[in-house]
Amino acid sequence: MIDHQPRVEQIFVVGNSRSGTTLIGLILGLNSEVFTFEELHFFEQLWSEQHRDSYLTQAEAEQLAARLLSIQHSDVLRPGDPSDFSEEAKAIIAQFPEQRLTSGDVFKVFLGYKAAKNSKSIPCEQTPRNVLYIAEILELYPESRIINMVRDPRDVLLSQKYKWRIKFLGAKNIPYREAFRSWCNYHPFTISKLWNASINAADKFANHPRCRTVRFEYLVTNPEQTVEQICQFLGLEFQSQMLDVPQNEGGVSSHKQITPKRRGIDPNTTGKWRRGGLSVTEIHICQQVTYTNMLKHGYSYASMKPNPLMLALSWAFLPVKLTLALLMNLDRTRNIVEAIRRRL
Repeated sequence: MIDHQPRVEQIFVVGNSRSGTTLIGLILGLNSEVFTFEELHFFEQLWSEQHRDSYLTQAEAEQLAARLLSIQHSDVLRPGDPSDFSEEAKAIIAQFPEQRLTSGDVFKVFLGYKAAKNSKSIPCEQTPRNVLYIAEILELYPESRIINMVRDPRDVLLSQKYKWRIKFLGAKNIPYREAFRSWCNYHPFTISKLWNASINAADKFANHPRCRTVRFEYLVTNPEQTVEQICQFLGLEFQSQMLDVPQNEGGVSSHKQITPKRRGIDPNTTGKWRRGGLSVTEIHICQQVTYTNMLKHGYSYASMKPNPLMLALSWAFLPVKLTLALLMNLDRTRNIVEAIRRRL
């Protein structure tokens, strides 16, 4: 049993993409005290390690606040025009007339402001790739706590393989370019390497008192116990409505038509890779790449022999997918070299 913790002031949900970060965000957002944000992608798109301690001018602080507002009120995939939020951004920054703010300070101010605006007291940010910035989050926000989600790499692979289809399963807000980018990003080798990168980044903080790792499989098969433990870790009161989460909202599933009226935590979302959707070659590559971390986190190895020709074709196609993925992701990071370095 996890000891009850002091009250948290900010929550960050991190983990490899398609590992249940959205689900946890939705669950926590149903707590009467917690407001869950859209994926803001602050650290990789709006924040720079090089300028982390640099103070912003008032105009720069207002511009950053406006960009955050535009993402929150629209979609990171279809960001609105920051100028539409200039007045609200000025009001946010005006609350600190004598205080010099860094970009990290503006982010904290923004989170608190929007949570309060929605009659909540605790902001929850659930951008998966923040798993690569755990050290920075812990240092910049000492009153925060981090939930790290881990999921079977083969289920992650299956979800990533069909992520591009979400556009055609009811998520009309996703641009065609984003669907194509998701297709370009998929290769069993690169997805498996990214899973390793997320695991390695989070494992460095496995014993940190402000970090907690949650296995996706345990969450969906033991939801009440798991959510109660998460609440204890965060210093929150467990509330039964937290389990009444809308299924598939926000593109949670890439395998079936989105039906927002369905509610509850679906236990059948584990082990999908065993029921089809991945080739023997894809499973083989994934297991070869993730073997050590897979066993470390309690996932069993499935013995299988891939077709040599299909294996050769998959490796031959890798440079093409890597090139396309790089080109399609250049505008999604502030510093592409830094982004690659963190993943490697």
